[in-house]
Amino acid sequence: MKAKETTISSQMRKLFLGLAVLIFTVFIIEVFTIVYYQFRYQHYMHNLTTASEFNQDFKQDIDLKMYYYVIGSKESEGLPVKEVEKAKKIAEDLISSTSDKDSKQAITSVINLCGNLENQMREIEFTASYDQRQIQLKNNIYVLTSLIEEYMYRYIYSEAVLLNTLQGRMNAQLTIGLILMVVGVTALFAALMQRSARISRSIAEPIEKLSSRVQEIGGGDLSVRKPVESQVYEVSSLSEGFEQMVERMGTLMKESTDKQESLRQAELALLQAQINPHFLYNTLDTIIWLIEAGKTEEAEEMVTDLSSFFRHSLSNGEDVVTLEDEEKQIRSYLQIQQFRYKDIMDYSIDIDPAIKGTRLPKLTIQPLVENALYHGVKLKRAKGMIKVKGKAEGGDIVIVVSDTGAGMTEDRLKELREGLKKRERVGFGLSTVDERLKLFFGEKYGLSIESTEGEGTDVTVRIPGSGRNADET
Repeated sequence: MKAKETTISSQMRKLFLGLAVLIFTVFIIEVFTIVYYQFRYQHYMHNLTTASEFNQDFKQDIDLKMYYYVIGSKESEGLPVKEVEKAKKIAEDLISSTSDKDSKQAITSVINLCGNLENQMREIEFTASYDQRQIQLKNNIYVLTSLIEEYMYRYIYSEAVLLNTLQGRMNAQLTIGLILMVVGVTALFAALMQRSARISRSIAEPIEKLSSRVQEIGGGDLSVRKPVESQVYEVSSLSEGFEQMVERMGTLMKESTDKQESLRQAELALLQAQINPHFLYNTLDTIIWLIEAGKTEEAEEMVTDLSSFFRHSLSNGEDVVTLEDEEKQIRSYLQIQQFRYKDIMDYSIDIDPAIKGTRLPKLTIQPLVENALYHGVKLKRAKGMIKVKGKAEGGDIVIVVSDTGAGMTEDRLKELREGLKKRERVGFGLSTVDERLKLFFGEKYGLSIESTEGEGTDVTVRIPGSGRNADET
């Protein structure tokens, strides 16, 4: 009996010792997990803090200083190389502490783009032509500063996502470890069950709240909340840091959205400014002549066409319209021009009704029609024809503006094609239209040109079959 009791006692001691070792092991693992995740958390927070030193107005400041430099303003302080070097230094500091592939790719792009931006600045410095400087400013500097901001915000977003993922893993590890500890303590100290339950609740509840908060953020809720209250320092500290990160993300995303909206408005203003004021002067002169000649019906029709043309040009401030709206605008434009050039120009418009609801950037077709008139038909010493055709083709929408004008030499055609490919400002505004189409729909879409000297030119617009949805505009 005694031996049996001793044996039982020994077994119990071994059991309790095993449970104690298990609990101690779980405790050590839990502490190691907390320390490990805390280290990772501090690592990501360091990256986000360092990235937050990036000038939030980087694009605006660089663009403005370069603009002053290009125009030779007395407010110019020279090339803003130091600002670019500062941004590059921040990126170089981050790359050594960045391990994620997407984050590293984004911050590497920032470094490369900063170097490219410095080179483009130097190129402007050694460019004598004012017009060429303006072209380089719009095509290179503005694009590069926008890309640098985009990739830096992409880096911040990527690191924030990693921090969010780390938070989820930490919650899972903490929950599993705590459950094991609670079970072990309950088995060893039954008398302390009630106390253990209270301790468990005091830890598990804030973790559940924090986990619920993570799910809300994952669902897109970036509103700042009061941090989760907890007696566990790591949980409360992590919750406070997480809410700070959410606040910072919301601010950065709002700033990014505001700047993108400003960019779109600037692009629209640039395109609207392309409307030649001579066109308005000449049209008004023609209307006056018609009235003086007693041709009031023709004058009234021309005023109506002019009103329709500018109404569709403005489009209530929208920069994306339907193909039907574009057709109305170019029809008004061509009717006005036919009053003035009826001896040298005819036109026809044939757009499939099935595709007229397609959405595309405003002022896409009108510049092409204007080119066909002024750089095609007018240069040919004979009557010419301008045709606009639109149809669906292989899942895409194809719009062809063709003329029977003077056409181009092979060298000029090659120059235009190369200019479009390199996004250089060539071809009577064609590059502007091509850039906007690629911005809206992707690199596979845009303009293509065919021309034969003495016979005419065809400019083809290709966009996706679905165009651009209304909720994307």
